[in-house]
Amino acid sequence: MAISINGGSGAGSGFGSRRRGGAGALSEINVTPFVDVVLVLLIIFMLTAHVMEFGIEVDVPKTRTVKETAQEMPVISIQKDGTIFLNDKAVAYDELKVAIQQRFGKNTKGVYVRADKDTIWDPIAQVTAALGDAGFQVNMVTQPEDSSPKGRR
Repeated sequence: MAISINGGSGAGSGFGSRRRGGAGALSEINVTPFVDVVLVLLIIFMLTAHVMEFGIEVDVPKTRTVKETAQEMPVISIQKDGTIFLNDKAVAYDELKVAIQQRFGKNTKGVYVRADKDTIWDPIAQVTAALGDAGFQVNMVTQPEDSSPKGRR
């Protein structure tokens, strides 16, 4: 019966030669690139979680009520179909400046624009740009908020 004291590293022993010899396959996985990718993804999710939580909701126009004025002011109303009114009279898009100056005088500085919530943006943008180019201060009219406390949607 033979007993080996030096760990079996003899020529005939295959058990110890695999660990100490350089010919064996490397079976360890390098986790450093994996950890790098996971940390980058964690940072990306941390930065974008704020935007995903709140979203981008646009539900306009509701604001607090403002004081009412006694004098009659020029109010441009735009209906869903794009029809434009100056106070209560229909007016063409290209005649806005002349109609406002005839009805309210040449010293009129501010004009209120009131549009239906479902109106497409194009007529509103055109009217606002035309009034701005004519030298009027454009004020948008909104609907007052409900005073009852509600949670955020």
